[in-house]
Amino acid sequence: MTLPLTATRPAPGPDAPSAPDRRRERSARLHALDGIRLLAALMVAAHQYAGTDRANRPGNPIWGRPVSHVMPTVFHVAAYGWIGVEIFFVISGSVVCMSCWGRTPGQFFVSRVMRLYPAYWFAVLFTTAVLAALPGVWERLGPREVLLNLTRLQSGSGVRDVDGVYRTLWSELRFYLLFLAVVWTGLTYRKVVLFCCVWGASAVLAPAAGLPLLDLIAAPGSAWYFVAGLALYLMHRFGQDPLLWGILGMAWLMAQKELGDRIDEVEHVSGWRGAVLVFTVFLMVMVAVASGRTDRLRWRWLATAGSLTYPLYLMHYAAGTALISRLRDGMDARLLTGLVTAGFLALSWAVHRFVERPLAGVVKRGLEGAFARPRA
Repeated sequence: MTLPLTATRPAPGPDAPSAPDRRRERSARLHALDGIRLLAALMVAAHQYAGTDRANRPGNPIWGRPVSHVMPTVFHVAAYGWIGVEIFFVISGSVVCMSCWGRTPGQFFVSRVMRLYPAYWFAVLFTTAVLAALPGVWERLGPREVLLNLTRLQSGSGVRDVDGVYRTLWSELRFYLLFLAVVWTGLTYRKVVLFCCVWGASAVLAPAAGLPLLDLIAAPGSAWYFVAGLALYLMHRFGQDPLLWGILGMAWLMAQKELGDRIDEVEHVSGWRGAVLVFTVFLMVMVAVASGRTDRLRWRWLATAGSLTYPLYLMHYAAGTALISRLRDGMDARLLTGLVTAGFLALSWAVHRFVERPLAGVVKRGLEGAFARPRA
């Protein structure tokens, strides 16, 4: 879940990192990615509110009875909304590669911190306050656990998340740290391809190896989604070739296995065929974006939509379901779900405008000053 930036095409040679490609020069912002990201966030929100196995159990604390009885049509569609998380991972792979091409490791570090932490800090404190005011759905964490959550490192420390959706941030963080090693050496086509192959192979071998450290680094449950995003960005920057199509094809094959595993272990209300279909359509759309077929989409509202995605993802789940549990008896369920989603979209805009943007500037100036300070 990262912010798409401007992208340009380089020279034909796969290791020329900065010269513009005169054959297919393009510097337009990838507005289509902003729209896809918001759609993915809305898919996740719909799933959490009306499509999870937890919300479909008798006597569940969100609706009080199975959501399939409350709004059956919405439930059957929202049951597949969890794929929005996998979509986020693919987009993150593309956007991170795009945003750090030609940058130093220090610049990459600063860009990630200023992008990820301000809204996250607000979300942790906001969710904690809402759960304190509306108990009964989620257990409220103690002060020490909340404070550790502010570091974004709680998963590695064995501490519970303030909000269950934060578990995916741990996968993102491991990807950033691994990719930082490639950024350190200077990004080129060959180096990114090599990273995709080595990380993908490690993700396949890690479960069989039985080594906890390898499993931690390889992130077998999410690695191939990020790899798909990296391959798609290379297609965008350098053009399509058989090697990149091979990597993307392998990512699709591994994804259909991971989607099935996720359904078996967590998302029992979904079907494997439907999940693979949704993910396949998304990859086809991403190929269209990478090949420039969506470049004409330059509506300004798409950039605004993209800016809402990260705050919405961080805040919608625990606070939103707690709110639904309090209002469910006095309002139509579909109307309530729509109003809660709209309310969090409005709150996300406010967080972006009055929290993210001001604090990002402060964080950027502070970190850039620290990196520029001479060392004895």
